[in-house]
Amino acid sequence: MAAAVVSLAPARAEPAVPRPASPGLLEQAPVREHVWHGASGRSYPHSVYSLVGCPPLPQACYMLVRRDPKGARTVLRIALGRDDAPTLNLARVRQRGAELGANEVHVHFLAASDAERSLAACDLRAGLFGALESEPMHAAA
Repeated sequence: MAAAVVSLAPARAEPAVPRPASPGLLEQAPVREHVWHGASGRSYPHSVYSLVGCPPLPQACYMLVRRDPKGARTVLRIALGRDDAPTLNLARVRQRGAELGANEVHVHFLAASDAERSLAACDLRAGLFGALESEPMHAAA
């Protein structure tokens, strides 16, 4: 009698990377890439935009980052764009980024569902901040 290993998980094709919902802007601003790692060790590739040059965003996991002149990155916030309107997601990203002093937006487009986006955000938070909170805790003055 022969035995076979059968996977019950659905076959998973690599999802196509959605593009920001603003035709023409991607051609104007070069897009850089950066890979962040979560607490699980999983890699999360991100498209990197300046805070000002970021195009309207679909629902996605994003990070607000301050990059200093020497190139060192400080993650200020990891959150989700939850609105169906890409321009509303962008408005929230820019407002919070300006409040925190961010100059880059790192966007993870590969998570296809709300559950996958939430899992990616929690994994990244735990890996980068050591907590599952939405922002790092700052010491009170």
